[in-house]
Order: sequence, then structure tokens, then C-alpha cells
Amino acid sequence: MTKEMLENIVLPEHIGVIMDGNGRWAKQRGLERSAGHKAGADVFRKICDYAAEIGIKYITFYAFSTENWKRPAGEVSAIMDLFRDYLFEAQEREEENLAKGMKIRYIGDRTALPEDIVKLIEQLEKQSADKTTITVNLAVNYGGRDEILNAVKRLAKKVEAGELKADDITLKNIDGNLYTAGQPDPDLIIRPSGEYRLSNFLIWQAAYSEFWFSDILWPDFTTDDLDKAIIDYSKRNRRFGGV
Repeated sequence: MTKEMLENIVLPEHIGVIMDGNGRWAKQRGLERSAGHKAGADVFRKICDYAAEIGIKYITFYAFSTENWKRPAGEVSAIMDLFRDYLFEAQEREEENLAKGMKIRYIGDRTALPEDIVKLIEQLEKQSADKTTITVNLAVNYGGRDEILNAVKRLAKKVEAGELKADDITLKNIDGNLYTAGQPDPDLIIRPSGEYRLSNFLIWQAAYSEFWFSDILWPDFTTDDLDKAIIDYSKRNRRFGGV
């Protein structure tokens, strides 16, 4: 996207991306599904860097859902290996990423993840904690319903302990107990692969999000496609329930 174009459009502050279609991409080429996930991981890196370059402040990538554990063990293992490789690579590129002002955040339930991956996540979050150019949320072992349930449980414990009255619970209380606490809701959610659903992604935060769907499979997604989604978004009239 050119500088002139950026000056004449409204950029979304927060973009959510459902990285879908890796398996189908691999099948079309007679490859193992793991090859599709590897190709998808390469696209993730490119889109992440480009989003920072054009001025997106927050971007959330849906990488692995709480339901994805139902997939074949070999595929799950390959995805975890890719995630591990990304974390190692991010550490190796620490100076480069920090120079870009990139803050890395993990959202999801860490308890089911391998211990070495959790340690790498914590190290990466700590290293980038003070960066402000762009916040990159990686949703791994993430589920929107699970996120809301955990938020409600935390509030229920406060009520039980006498720290909060049930009648005093507000939307802000729930917002403040989500994985994305302190971040704006996504303005735009992008889903490639020809599917037209959220699949349990940011279901609380997406109440007023704009959506952009495409038949493109994620490994074929390019920065030009991101530009198209943003340009389309900038033409929409967001009323948030008003006139």
C-alpha cells in the first residue's frame, strides 16, 4: 500500500485473522497437511511484518483452537513443532523484532501446551513487553467460549470472596478479565478459505467487528489481499447500533 493510499483511508486499529485453509492447500498439491501449515506459518510472518509497516496497532492471529486437539495426533504434533520453531526464530530475531517495536502476546489456555513452549512464550512476552508499534496476539489453544467462561469464573470468585457484588458486574468487568484485556476490540476480522463463520474466535470482542471473507486459502494470502480487506473496510459506515 502506497503512502498516498495510507493517507486517504481509515486504517483499522485492530485486525483479527483466522488463518484457515492450510490443509486444503496441501491436499490440492498432493502434500502432507503439515506442509500446508508450514506454508501458512511463512505467510503469517509476512503479514505480521507488513501490518507493522503500514501502521496497524493490534493484530490477532487465530493459530490453534481449543477444538483443534481433535485432529490427528501427527498433525497436532506438527503444528506444535511449527509454533516452537516460530518462538525459537523470534528469539533469534529479537533485535530485529524489537527494532520494529513489536510486542508479542499469547492468548489462550497455556495449561495444555508443552512446558518448553510455555517457557518460550513467557520469555518472548517479557522481552517485548514495552514495545508499542504493534501488538501481535497469537491465539493458541484459544476458544472464545472458554475465554468468556474463565472470565465469568474469575468474577464469581470475587463475588464469593465478598470483593464484588453480583449486581455491580458490568461489561467492563468482563472485558477486563478476557485474554485481550486492555486492548481495543477488533475493527476488522479477516477469514480466507471460503468459510463464513467465526469458529469460536473472539466471539465477545467481535460484537461490532466488520468482516471480510475470501475464497483464498491462507498459504496463498498476500499483502495485496490484506490491502484489499483494509480498503473495503475503510469504505464501510460503522454505526455501532446507531443511525
